[in-house]
Amino acid sequence: MKPLFASIALTALIAVPFSAHAQFAKPEDAVKYRQSALSVMGTHMGRVGAVVKGEKAYDKASVESDVAVIETMSRLPWSAFPAGSNLSNSKAKPEIWKEQDKFKAAAEKMQSEVAKLSAAAKSGDQNAIKAAFGETGKACKSCHDDFRNK
Repeated sequence: MKPLFASIALTALIAVPFSAHAQFAKPEDAVKYRQSALSVMGTHMGRVGAVVKGEKAYDKASVESDVAVIETMSRLPWSAFPAGSNLSNSKAKPEIWKEQDKFKAAAEKMQSEVAKLSAAAKSGDQNAIKAAFGETGKACKSCHDDFRNK
């Protein structure tokens, strides 16, 4: 039993450093994944933004639903930035891989603001939604400014 356990443990330890890379067969797959997640998030931010700007009537259920999608998507793209995935079809700046701590902090800041937006959406307080949406937008813009080519 001990040799089996040792073999499994050794295999797991060897595999851990490669787990993020193994998620994507090719760098192109990582780019497509992160672009898709960020695109869906952007679409739903646009829907909530239309409500916040008064371009669309407020409907609590719709806003909650859109924010729930934003919250889910806000967790997904970050594993899709493995080394070697800064391809020509990507808008990612090289700073992502040079300034990993700063990039991670920006992602965490955005996720924190999205959590506040989620709480505001659930409350139904339109002023709170507007304020939280603004802060979420600032967090998104900050990351775009530092880590995304136009």
